[in-house]
Amino acid sequence: MKPDKDAAQAQLAALTRAVGQVSDTYATRCDIDRDRDWAALKLSEETGELVAAFLKTTGRGRRAGESEDGLRQALEDEAADVLAMLLIFAKQNGIDLTAALERKWFRYLT
Repeated sequence: MKPDKDAAQAQLAALTRAVGQVSDTYATRCDIDRDRDWAALKLSEETGELVAAFLKTTGRGRRAGESEDGLRQALEDEAADVLAMLLIFAKQNGIDLTAALERKWFRYLT
């Protein structure tokens, strides 16, 4: 079963707009120059933070006395950061994620 492409596009567009608004606010408040490379570099940074959080939750990183709930929340928060930055990166680079998913992943669905 293939996903509803129109619904997926609408959801990704809405998410992209929302994270874009947050990013705009953050950039203005913190005086960040989001130049051509910014989204790619930020995506890499957030991916590293996700991996660090994952290592902590799996006992392979320093936990510094953090609770299991705190570790889990950090992992979820970092996953959200990666998704948000991926959406920003895709928009900045003219990538249609719905079409790319259809081409790369969903073609295997029957």
